[in-house]
Amino acid sequence: MTHDSATRAHDQVAEVSAHPNPATVAPTKATKEQRQTLLATGMGNALEWYDWGIYSAFAIYFATEVFNPKDPLAALLGAMAVFAVGFVARPVGGFVFGWLADHLGRRASMISTVGLASIGSLMIGLVPTYSAAGAWAAVVLLTARLLQGLAHGGEMPSAQTYIAESAPAARRGLWSSLIYVSGTSGIVIGLLFGYLLNLLLSKQDMQAWGWRVPFIIGAVLGLYTLIARSRMKETEAFTAAKATTRPPIWPEIRRNWRSALRVIGLGIGATVCYYVWSVSAVQQAVLIHKMDQGTALLASVLSNVVLIISLPFWGMFSDRFGRRASMMIGTGAPVLLFPLLVNTVGQSFWSLFLPATLILVLMGATLAVTPAVFAEMFPTRIRTVGVAVPYAVAVAIFGGTAPYLQSWSNAAFGPSAFTIYVVALLIISTVVAWKLPETRGNDLTQ
Repeated sequence: MTHDSATRAHDQVAEVSAHPNPATVAPTKATKEQRQTLLATGMGNALEWYDWGIYSAFAIYFATEVFNPKDPLAALLGAMAVFAVGFVARPVGGFVFGWLADHLGRRASMISTVGLASIGSLMIGLVPTYSAAGAWAAVVLLTARLLQGLAHGGEMPSAQTYIAESAPAARRGLWSSLIYVSGTSGIVIGLLFGYLLNLLLSKQDMQAWGWRVPFIIGAVLGLYTLIARSRMKETEAFTAAKATTRPPIWPEIRRNWRSALRVIGLGIGATVCYYVWSVSAVQQAVLIHKMDQGTALLASVLSNVVLIISLPFWGMFSDRFGRRASMMIGTGAPVLLFPLLVNTVGQSFWSLFLPATLILVLMGATLAVTPAVFAEMFPTRIRTVGVAVPYAVAVAIFGGTAPYLQSWSNAAFGPSAFTIYVVALLIISTVVAWKLPETRGNDLTQ
């Protein structure tokens, strides 16, 4: 998604409101300041997902550059293990930057996360090869992923809290869809880089240096986003809460333990299923089904574009019919479709594009409203850290291990084992959504 199209999308969804009561919201066109704020928020969130996407998409190229090239499968598993280890840092980053957001402000946290993530991207782009540095190349890659893990653990919770608190209550679902619109746009941009580089460069050039380009560009875009975020204003909900007496954080977290468990339960199925169809589909289609790399990238890019288009509609659906209904559709429908669709992938463009598009659009019902649902579960004083820690734990344990587990289980047991695993997680998320109290329109100034 380009900056111009993102700005037009922001124009369509933005409304000016300082009152949380939906009945008092008067829709007006977004001001220039609001558009810039939404764009800066979305860009930082997009960069997190961009980092995630390009690592997975380009791992088949840099794995044998950073790890011992004598055993390509072991090198790929090593790259995927580093990918997973980076997720271990997410809960720590979630707590650190969540605490920062709840004590010093959402803005301060969002500036810090994008800066740290950019350093990690630059390190990966400049990582030495195995032939030049031996095992130290893997150490540099691991360090970069740990830095990104810390940053990513705090980025999305801070961004989604900022958006939810800034949105009019009657349009909070629509506004929250911008988080996954921007995030999926980041993945699309990363995959497009892969597609274009495949067209422009030979396989040898891609292997030697082409894979570095997206990481270096990510670092440069991170610097621009950092400057844009430094001009943002703090949310009114945080400013109002800051003026009141703050109780100790741990008793507040313990008091909201049910909400924390719901965050984990809702997150596990959507995280892994989304990863399979939005990020790792290219790698698996090429390695298992022998699909052409460029064909797989194009199919994945276009399916994600359709998902992006669907997200605002799901956000509006939740504003009208409720968060609970939307969340149940987004995880319940894939339970039934996942086993069938995963077996339709073959060597052709359509064999990947059609199943990926169908399941991603249905998942959009959950993805679009997750930021609003999470924000509506917690009081202002612990809203970011309350979401950040359990969400990071869920993503670290299930999302971070997904690429390694998928590659390993496919080699050891065949694709059906991983399919059963994903379906089981989706069932858990659907049950949690079914038992979820309706949070639409909750007052976020509490």
